[in-house]
Amino acid sequence: MNQRILELFEQSDGAFLSGEEISGQLNISRTAVWKHIERLREQGYQFEAVPRKGYRLTAKPVKLDLARVVTGLETASFGRHLKYYDEVESTQTVAHGLVQEGAQEGTLVLAEQQNAGRGRMGRKWHSPKGKGIWMSLILKPGIPLQMTPQLTLLFAVALCRTIRGYLGLEAGIKWPNDLLIRGRKVSGILLESNAEDERLLHVIAGVGISVNLEPQDYPEELKEIATSLAIEAGHPIDREALLCRFLRDLEQLYALYREQGFAPIRTLWEAQSVSLHRPIRVQTAQGAVEGTAESIDESGALLIRLQDGSLQKLYSGVVEFR
Repeated sequence: MNQRILELFEQSDGAFLSGEEISGQLNISRTAVWKHIERLREQGYQFEAVPRKGYRLTAKPVKLDLARVVTGLETASFGRHLKYYDEVESTQTVAHGLVQEGAQEGTLVLAEQQNAGRGRMGRKWHSPKGKGIWMSLILKPGIPLQMTPQLTLLFAVALCRTIRGYLGLEAGIKWPNDLLIRGRKVSGILLESNAEDERLLHVIAGVGISVNLEPQDYPEELKEIATSLAIEAGHPIDREALLCRFLRDLEQLYALYREQGFAPIRTLWEAQSVSLHRPIRVQTAQGAVEGTAESIDESGALLIRLQDGSLQKLYSGVVEFR
């Protein structure tokens, strides 16, 4: 039905179509017309709605130009094996399947839209069609299992470096892996892994970057806490160029990590953090912890100075600024 509605708008040549007109031609209710329009909006189509005139299609979702991505890559392996989908439940799920089929390190899964994109702690990630970079990257670092959090911080550092260097936006990292601009979230990172004998067999790193979302693309519950690169920059962002730059920065930092360990990544993370040296509250599975964030340790854990002067180490949780 969505396709038939789009065909009507194509035939209208930019004119308004009333809900009554659409319902009559398709033999559905006006409520059903509204619901289909809303679903199309979720897929990246933009409509102007005017009382007594109806709806007018103003923009279609823009797809990634894969030829530009391939020719723009400056990496040895990251993104060189690319799987692209118009719509998936989650790029993480697809990547897990590719690992089982023997996919090599650096394999990249990209999707225009995720219907069940997931973030940390089981949260849903808002990823509308044609508006962001919704990706998963397969890594096979062969490091001890307890070092996994280090990779999460590495991804955050790489993306923060890309946003600052390519766009000139003052992005900062909220522990452990959220990127904020002016206090609003612009990206999230989720690492899922598989290990054997306490060593990582593979890591699947899911990265969601809100690139060209506009204010109306966000549901009400996200409007005050989320933003996009386009909103912050004041103009649309070249997704292909941004992706290639990020993969380049990421591969360079990953190589540095493999050569020199976590120490340089830790230094870069602390320099780009917005969580340190301020009072915070961390919601953990064991309850809330309040204190002042001081640093991260060699494993990537957050060190908090509690009110009684003691130091507590946290490996996971949700940070709230006080």
